[in-house]
Amino acid sequence: MADATQTVLTVGMPTLAVLVGILVNNARLSDLRGYIDHRFDALQQILDARFAEQKAELLRVEQVMDARLRHLEEES
Repeated sequence: MADATQTVLTVGMPTLAVLVGILVNNARLSDLRGYIDHRFDALQQILDARFAEQKAELLRVEQVMDARLRHLEEES
């Protein structure tokens, strides 16, 4: 009986330690992924805001140029 118990402990304890290590690493990787996703979402919001500003500015420039061209066409 002692040999069987020793065999079970010899095989079981390292296996249990490996499984716990896998679970801890999985949790840490999940946390890292969440952090990276959060950072990318924040960056995407910043870029969207800047692109919206640039689009509004280009639209304003387009309207000014259109008005100037209309004015030149009316004079001719």
